[in-house]
Amino acid sequence: MTRPHRLSTLPSGVRIATEAMPSVRSVSLGFWIGAGSRHESDEQAGLSHLLEHLLFKGTDSYGSLEIDQIFDAMGAELNAGTGKESTSVYARVIDSHLAEAFDVMAEMVFRPTLSDIESEREVILEEIAMYEDDPQEKVFDLLGEAVFGPHPLGRAVIGRQEVIAGATPEVIRAFHRERYRPANVVIAAAGAVDHEALVALAAERAPSAPRRAGTPHEPGAAQAAAGRPTATGGQTATPAGAHEADAGEPRRRFERKDTEQYHVCIGAPGLARDDERRFALRVLDTIFGGTSSSRLFQEVRERRGLAYSVYSFTSAYEGTGQVGLYVGTRGENLAQAMEVVCAELERLRREPATEDELRRARENLKGRVVLSLESTGARMNRLGAEILAGMPLLELDELVARIDAVSLDDLRELAGGLWAPERLSVAGIGPDAERFEAATAAFAGARTAGAPA
Repeated sequence: MTRPHRLSTLPSGVRIATEAMPSVRSVSLGFWIGAGSRHESDEQAGLSHLLEHLLFKGTDSYGSLEIDQIFDAMGAELNAGTGKESTSVYARVIDSHLAEAFDVMAEMVFRPTLSDIESEREVILEEIAMYEDDPQEKVFDLLGEAVFGPHPLGRAVIGRQEVIAGATPEVIRAFHRERYRPANVVIAAAGAVDHEALVALAAERAPSAPRRAGTPHEPGAAQAAAGRPTATGGQTATPAGAHEADAGEPRRRFERKDTEQYHVCIGAPGLARDDERRFALRVLDTIFGGTSSSRLFQEVRERRGLAYSVYSFTSAYEGTGQVGLYVGTRGENLAQAMEVVCAELERLRREPATEDELRRARENLKGRVVLSLESTGARMNRLGAEILAGMPLLELDELVARIDAVSLDDLRELAGGLWAPERLSVAGIGPDAERFEAATAAFAGARTAGAPA
């Protein structure tokens, strides 16, 4: 049986959240930091990602190789990731190794030497080159540019080559001081963990006093200080911080590349992460393209064989979000695939679900929620991400009730608003721009970058 989560805050501002799962012997431990591509200026694009890499290059107490050896000896894997709004450093260990793992990870987060920058700089430049060669990944960032325009949410998390190549040690250290302040960090653990013991470890190993920085430390305050709107109750569907003339304005992005397939994304601004309609959106996405029985998968792949990969997706951020779909198809199938997608979007707006589709989607979501919460890693991720974002942690029964409460009327409102034709942006990568333009002409609301209005 899982016990309710517990949350404590140290005088420095570090927050410690735990969920005890007495039936397991492992602990998933994560340090969640409010440092992501959204928090970067144009001149800083990629510093969050670079800094994440440099955390592994050594600390005041542990060398880079020693960190690897310690976790190898535990039979554990230490990893990290950078997103639009956060960075996380995480591991899963058996309970007897928790104190040692915590000590090393706290050193990495709060006391990195930020040395050996040149070698890691080259690693990231190689990663950027690999990303440029992967159209199936890059097309999502092209869609982000189309949907969010000049806002930082429209930039790739991986960063810009010129920023990574030119970042000096002083700039990197200043960014670490600003973003890795104690009050901007959540330590989350789930599994065989004792809350009071973890709080004691944090009190010993985390900084003992708030670190001063040039921006406020409250969640969302950095955006507000920079003149960017924060969440305002969750009823917005335009990109936070976008110039007023660009808000909700659909755009096209296309990159010519000699690929076997055309990789196409279509999308629009979505719901903020605290929007009460987020549960209905998850149900709608499940019906539209989130499962193998979804409309997109069945119509594009199963019935017509026009694609191997086709699906819809959603993202949620502070103050805004995104809805979208992806399809990868050969040139000879592109026009027909886009016709089917256009027809399915029209069908979604006209009839977002039947009673049977709604029932199956609700049961699918409830099943996925319950199954995921049997994982210590999923529970730790939920703790860290939700608390860092200032979101309430709903108990399982309330999550299920929210999903069960989604109605056909809720879906009609969302489908007609979020997927309205005049809101849709289009992004693509492939060998022929003219063929792409002709195949996506039905999405006339979006105009190609650089084209006259």
